[in-house]
Amino acid sequence: MNITRRKQAWLDFYDLNSSTNRLLIIECTEDVPPQPIPWWTNMEERMEWAYIRYQKQLERMETLPDFTVPHLSTISGTEIFAEAFGCPVHRPPDNMPFALPRVFSAQEAAKLKTPRLEDTRLPALLEMGHKLRARAGRDALLSLPDIQTPGDVAALIWEKTDFYAAMLEEPQAVLEMLDKIRELMFAFLDIWFKEFGPDFIAHYPAYYMPFGVTMSEDEIGAVSPAMYKQFFENNLKLFSQRYGQIGIHCCADSRHQWENLSGTPNLRLINLHRDAPQTEQSMDVFRSVCAQMPAAFDADPEKLENPSQLHIVKFTYAQTLKQAQEIMNTFYAKYPHMRGKYAP
Repeated sequence: MNITRRKQAWLDFYDLNSSTNRLLIIECTEDVPPQPIPWWTNMEERMEWAYIRYQKQLERMETLPDFTVPHLSTISGTEIFAEAFGCPVHRPPDNMPFALPRVFSAQEAAKLKTPRLEDTRLPALLEMGHKLRARAGRDALLSLPDIQTPGDVAALIWEKTDFYAAMLEEPQAVLEMLDKIRELMFAFLDIWFKEFGPDFIAHYPAYYMPFGVTMSEDEIGAVSPAMYKQFFENNLKLFSQRYGQIGIHCCADSRHQWENLSGTPNLRLINLHRDAPQTEQSMDVFRSVCAQMPAAFDADPEKLENPSQLHIVKFTYAQTLKQAQEIMNTFYAKYPHMRGKYAP
């Protein structure tokens, strides 16, 4: 199954009226070195790893006809936009970097200015994309760096205890902070899509998008539905409208926000990191709204009523090519219509 057919499978999959309703992505780690921690100081190692992984994905397209679209990873930590606003960053020697707060009150938040893109480290990610493409070919697909929503970035910049208190006591200060963050994010993403084209792989999970944007939205788990509407809903709407469609990843316990999330304009895929029972409940909530990528391996869409109406993509890891092929064969045995439509 070549790249064109894999991309077409995803396009069909996003059409909820299509019979292409089950996809499988297998991250096979055989002969791929461990991923370097995404520090600015090891950009060369990050690019070498991304290129090796990309070449392995290309090599395995015939022997592993899942629905992975080969791509070059520009994965980053969650800190990149907070750091651009001046946050210090903690870099553990054996884990992902993360931002430390620099704002501790509404008064400090009001003084914070939106930085110019060129005055931040963010252009290094654009340079990384160009260097990877120069090596792999101008048509090679890139993944997005880690894109958090303005609300999630604000919760990194602004000390969380005071940030949540400000939502009640100084809501205008919070909204102004979100506007500043969104301005910088728009500046970065506008250039990204202009220089690399509209289609990409989400930073997590690694699904293909023909255009749009994908974002992580986790702070909504800690607020009420009314606060979601006041502080989070508009930003998801603005990003979706600016880039045409949106995919959302949420690790938080967000059951109380599912109705709100389902109303996001042009929502194409949602990934909720919950256990199997909640995952199965969410499938019914979002079945007529968008495709879904359950994080719970043991969640079973076939247990639900009218499972063929669900558009589900499964993601899993395999340590060896043999193990990956076994997983793939099990998938096609369960969903033979997918083999007949796309795979040899």
